[in-house]
Formats: sequence, structure tokens, C-alpha cells
Amino acid sequence: MLVSAHLVILPIILPMLAALLQLLPWGAQPQRYRRAIGILASMLAVLLSIQLLIAVDQGPLVYALGNWQAPFGIVLVADKLSALMILLTNLLALPVLIYSCYGEDNLGSHFQALFQFQLLGIIGAFLTGDLFNLFVFFEVLLISSYALLMHGGGKLKLRATLHYVLLNLAGSAVFLISLGVLYGITGTLNMADMANKVALLTGDDATIARAGGMLLLVVFGLKAALLPLYFWLPQAYATTTGAVAALFAIMTKVGVYSIIRVFTLIFGVDAGAASLLGYDWLWWLGLATLGIGAIGVLGSRDLRAVIAYLVVISIGTMLTTFSMNSERAISAVMFYMLHSTLITGALFLLTDVVAEQRGKTASRIVKGRKMAQHGTLGMMFFIAAIAVIGMPPFSGFIGKLFILEAARTGAQVALLWPLVLGSTFLMMIALSRAGSRMFWHTLDGKPGEVRHPTGQLTAITLLLATIVGLTIFANPVSSYTQAIANDLVHPSAYKNAVLGTGVSDVK
Repeated sequence: MLVSAHLVILPIILPMLAALLQLLPWGAQPQRYRRAIGILASMLAVLLSIQLLIAVDQGPLVYALGNWQAPFGIVLVADKLSALMILLTNLLALPVLIYSCYGEDNLGSHFQALFQFQLLGIIGAFLTGDLFNLFVFFEVLLISSYALLMHGGGKLKLRATLHYVLLNLAGSAVFLISLGVLYGITGTLNMADMANKVALLTGDDATIARAGGMLLLVVFGLKAALLPLYFWLPQAYATTTGAVAALFAIMTKVGVYSIIRVFTLIFGVDAGAASLLGYDWLWWLGLATLGIGAIGVLGSRDLRAVIAYLVVISIGTMLTTFSMNSERAISAVMFYMLHSTLITGALFLLTDVVAEQRGKTASRIVKGRKMAQHGTLGMMFFIAAIAVIGMPPFSGFIGKLFILEAARTGAQVALLWPLVLGSTFLMMIALSRAGSRMFWHTLDGKPGEVRHPTGQLTAITLLLATIVGLTIFANPVSSYTQAIANDLVHPSAYKNAVLGTGVSDVK
């Protein structure tokens, strides 16, 4: 009963306690104990995520900290959307942590604790019910990410981290300004309460609220790497370590989640004069982001950069589809988000292994010597490439079908279909070129001697297995994402649960 009562806050408490324990001195072999704590915490987090996903099936769960009820107190809210995002985060984090425990966590100080603090910030952002605490959890994950980006040191990492820090400091300042604007006009920062009050605004008050909302869109667009605020991502993701880049595959999705949450709940169809704020901007900027990402994939000469631009493509695809403002579109976004996060995480880890085994040529897309585990890595890359391109039979194909099918008007079909299909074609060319030069056309001579432990290859296999699972269970997963879309388009259940105003009238 105690676990059930505190189920909503446990996904936040667990990584926080794990990180604090990992910061303690542990004698002669501290890393051994820190790894054990991290793996145990991540395994428990997966189990808690599944339990939470089941629990929210009957409706949103609200946890009032200090028993101060909304809108006056701080609340955590778990609904179908946040529960799925938490499960996705932990399904990604566990294999990545297993991978890092084979020496990568020794490249810098306190990697294990920083990893858990990063999870704390990400999961907290998914659970918070008010905008100020969304800012707080953003800062938690950003502070952790600053240190993780520099993990292992190096001039390239330092330069990429400096750009990343400066941009996000500016974003944090804009976030605070937007909160001040919205609080000044509505008198609340609780998202459910703000949604009710924004819907009643007219005239100048509504204009001010719209200005505050557009500032939020800028902040979330920066976190998501939406054009023209995406420039930090390719350099940062391509220069950091494989484990950190794989974990960061979920970080941009925090920005996408925030856009989906805020702009359906607060600025959705029921927001009166502020309804559907920013949707037109998201459509055009999403299309541009998709196009720039496709060009970046084709033009990159390093496999790490190719995968970084694949993340940009996924962001553009999701936000363009979301801007079409329909249940069908939101459901497609959620399914595609699951796929893209897991497969790019697997590719970042795989590229890290490939780069180390190739020696001096590293991850550059040029001919190099044969790797010690050439056949195994080649098969993994082949599977991952097919999945990320969106070819059958894997979930990427299903996700792109959902996205294309969500485009219903002539303008949507005329613009979205060519860009999605064109980017898919360019991805196929880029990854085929990379696979040919790195796995097929190798230099004659003795293969490399660097071999990776079975545990690291198993971690990559686990992520690839999640893609297979997503393909096999595509029907129930899509049914769940459709339920999420229905809840977002009809947010009365969320508002009623948070504010305690009665029974939901969601159809």
C-alpha cells in the first residue's frame, strides 16, 4: 500500500537516492559498488515504470507534495503520456548504463552519479504538474548534461560543451521571463489551472498570454533542437562519448514532450483567444528541420555526425506531424518517438564500438582495416540501419506509415510526403555508403585486435531487441498511443484530476 500511495514520486526518488549513495566513499573499489547501485536502481526503475503505466490506465494520478493541493501546492501528475515517456527513458537508460559499466564510466569523475541525476531531471520534467518545476527539472538535467558532455575530456568536447552551455543559459533566461509573463497575467503556474484561466482571457490580456506562450515555444524548441535552434546538437552529440550520446537520445524528446504537453493543455483548441498558439510556426519550422537534417545526413563524413543528424530528422518529423493537430497525428508522433529514441540510442553505442575497433580511422566513413568482431558488428549495423531508415519489417516503417497516413489535407500531403520520403531516401544513401565503406570494402591485412566485452554487445542487442518488440507489439502500442492522443485532445480528465473538480467527461 505504501508503494501504491507513493507510486508517482518513486520514479524521481529512486535515481536521486541512487546518485546520493554513489557519491559516498566506498573504500578501495568504489566504482564496483557504484556500478551495482546504478544497475540495481535502473532495473527497479523499469519495473516501477511498468507498474505506473498500468496504474494510470484508469486515469491520471496526482501526488500533492506536503499535502498542499493544486493550484496552491506542488503536484506531480502521472497520466498515460508521462508514464509512457518514463518507461521509454528507463528502457533506454538500463542498456546504456550496462554498456558504460565496462570502463567508459572511468573516463571521468562521478559518471555514475551524474547519470542518475540526469535521469532525475528527465523523469521529473515528465511528471511535474506546474511550469516552474518544469524549469527546475530542466536545470537539473542541464547541469548534469554539462558534466556528461565533457566526460573524458578533450578540446572538441570542450568547445561543443561551451556552445551548448551558452545556448541553454540563454534559454533558461527566456524560460524565466516567459514564466513571469504568464504568472503575471494568470496568477498561477499550475498547468491545469493556467489552462482554465488562459481560456477566459480576452483583449490585451490574451495578447500578453500569447507572447508568454511563444517565449515558451522558443525555449522548448531550443531543448528539442528545432530549426533555427538546432546548431548545438550535431556537434555536441558527435563529439561526446557513445554512452552519453545514447542517453541524450531521450533529452531532445523532453523538449518535444514539453511542446506537446503545454500546447495541447494550455494553448489547445479550448484556449479561447490563445487557441492553437504556435501550430503554424511548428509546421513550417518542423518541415525546415526535417529538410536540414536530411541534408546533414547526406553531407556528413563521420558516422557519429550522421546519427546526430538522424536525431534532427526525427525532431522535425515529430513536430511537423504534431502541428497537424489531430488525434491521428499525435498518436503517430508518440509511436515514432518510441522507435526513434531507442534506435538512435543503439546506433550511438554501436558507433562507439566500431570507432574503437577501427583504430585510427575511428568513425570516419572511409575504408579501414577489418575489425576484430567484424561480422557481429556488421550484422548489428545492418539491422539498425534498416530500422532507422524506416524499411520493413521494423517499427520505423510502421511509424512512418502512421505519420504519412495522418496527413489528410492536400497541403499536408503535398509538403509532408515528399520531405518524409525524400529524407528516407537520403538516409538510405548515407547509411548504405557508411556500411559499404566501413564493413564491406575494408583494407587488406590483419584485422584489428581490439575486442569488446560480451556485456557491451549485449547492451546494444537489448536496444535492438526493443525495436523488434515494438514491431511485434505494434498493434497494442498504437492503441495505447491513440489513448494518449485522445487524452491530450480532450484534457478534461487531466484538469479534473489535478484540480479535483469532478468526474471526467472524456469520450
